[in-house]
Amino acid sequence: MTATIDNHWYPVAMISGIQAPRETLLLGKKITVGRERGTCWVKDASGNALPTVERFGHLWTSPGQPNRDLFTIPEADSPGRRLVDVGSVKVKCSPLRAVENFLDIAHFPFVHTDILGAEPHTEVDRYDVKIREEVDEVWATKVKFFQPQAAKSAEGGITTEYMYRVPAPTCSVLYKTCPPRPGEWDVITLFVQPLTDEWCEVWPWMALYDDDSTMSEMVSFQQLIFMQDRSILENQLPRKLPLDPGMEVPTQADMTSVAYRRWLKKIGYTYGAQLVAA
Repeated sequence: MTATIDNHWYPVAMISGIQAPRETLLLGKKITVGRERGTCWVKDASGNALPTVERFGHLWTSPGQPNRDLFTIPEADSPGRRLVDVGSVKVKCSPLRAVENFLDIAHFPFVHTDILGAEPHTEVDRYDVKIREEVDEVWATKVKFFQPQAAKSAEGGITTEYMYRVPAPTCSVLYKTCPPRPGEWDVITLFVQPLTDEWCEVWPWMALYDDDSTMSEMVSFQQLIFMQDRSILENQLPRKLPLDPGMEVPTQADMTSVAYRRWLKKIGYTYGAQLVAA
């Protein structure tokens, strides 16, 4: 089981922020991240070099032997998109809880009031969700929700369409209606570094069509959203994500969460998960 968890790619730094060597944790073990002559590197506690990938403005590593390449986001390569490094936030919660919260639509009116949601628009309409076996990813499509301010670039409330993608156990990609360019998708991601099974560092990253907002405004908007989430995440019990369907009762709005938990069990990923009732 440990090998299964070790053999995934994990984000450990924003490339633009790597200067002097810095110690951090990955899956409860110390690692060091640094840069030398323009090349980023990661070493374990014994000084052994770990594999690295530089993608989406972040440095990724694996303590094991990944059997597949780090996922791609083809839409991020489209001309005219602005690539936004949001920074990071440390959260006292399971890394899996952080991903699941990102997938949760129903909390928008109550946690992100008058931004991503508002009463009385609280109902989540039925949408499609499935585990795409051909790529081994969780996808939710045809998700629609009224939002007073869907993005920094939005002017007034709109019904926003979402697609959610989970390409790795601690990562999620959101595609949502692009207010300035109908027919295009804004891309917002959540890359989660599991520091321990109950503590994580979250690295949001975005690829947006927005010619009007400054980089600082886009970063501040996304940081506001996540800081609203952090207080909820740090007070959730149990801290680990239950994988037993009987431990938490899902609703229609939780279909993506149910698929995510089922997929985690299918691939044997249990770091940060609670397998049985306490």
